[in-house]
Amino acid sequence: MKGHLRDLEVRLPDRPGALADLGEALGAAGVSLEGGGVFTMGDVAVAHYLVHDGARALRAVTAAGLGPAVVRDVVLARLDQETPGQLGTLARRLGDAGVDVRVQYSDHVGNLVLLVADDDVAACRETVRSWGRRRQAVGRER
Repeated sequence: MKGHLRDLEVRLPDRPGALADLGEALGAAGVSLEGGGVFTMGDVAVAHYLVHDGARALRAVTAAGLGPAVVRDVVLARLDQETPGQLGTLARRLGDAGVDVRVQYSDHVGNLVLLVADDDVAACRETVRSWGRRRQAVGRER
């Protein structure tokens, strides 16, 4: 059974084939990736992938000797892709609400995936809900 979507964060070893090891470990465990990528700064590569079964994903990467790794809740938002400036507007609302966005990427169906500090999850969810209601109201006015 699929669980709710979570972010799997894995610090990858600095060596060729590390991403292949991650992909193979997750695939062998039956974990499907719903979005994400690998982000590198200097010599540090960190993978962030959206998964349904965070516990299974974490067990798989730990058993493969990858990590450190952690699974966290995410907040999903939908932007109007036809309207320029949507990311800036939503990000400003999040910032004004005191939400510190740590990681942002997209899933395979075009949702914005937001990873925020644990203490900011509730405020992030409420800001995104409010954003969605406002977008829907504006859409009906057109």
